[in-house]
Amino acid sequence: AVERSRVALILVDATVGFTEQDSKVAGYAHDQGKACIIVVNKWDAVEGKETNTMELQRKGYAECFSFMGYAPIIFISAQTGYNVNKLMQLIRDVDAQNGARVPTGVLNEMLARATARMQPPSDKGRRLKIYYMTQVGIRPPHFVVFCNDKKLFHFSYRRYLENQIRSVFGLEGTPIIMTVRQKGEEDS
Repeated sequence: AVERSRVALILVDATVGFTEQDSKVAGYAHDQGKACIIVVNKWDAVEGKETNTMELQRKGYAECFSFMGYAPIIFISAQTGYNVNKLMQLIRDVDAQNGARVPTGVLNEMLARATARMQPPSDKGRRLKIYYMTQVGIRPPHFVVFCNDKKLFHFSYRRYLENQIRSVFGLEGTPIIMTVRQKGEEDS
């Protein structure tokens, strides 16, 4: 079912909480590059709710699903209909994000601003130079970054650029694939 889907809903029972099975399904959807939404159902059945219970629970679920921090979390009740319409709109939004295309020129303007804000890393006097970035695929959005030396492209800088792409282009509900290539290299 996950392979055939465009948006995976990771359904969590609010009365039970996070389980290992939830983690396995979410991991599989994430590995498949699917847009995901964490849906906490049976919110109406949760006992002892107070003013900030939902926010505390949201933080807890965000921690449990930390490997897919891009996935929005929504609380619903299928029985009472609470937030079901909101969920349907969220599915449409996340699907659109997963299929979004960003023109190369606009992407490189964002890249120039991002590298000016935070300099690329250097090692032993050699600084990472990023020549340009382009999008090569959708579902999930796949970007290729061309640079002088991919060994200098540190994981933290990759995460920084992914976060910039998410915030500037509104790709907050979808995984992003980023491939790094260096000059003269065909595929990696």
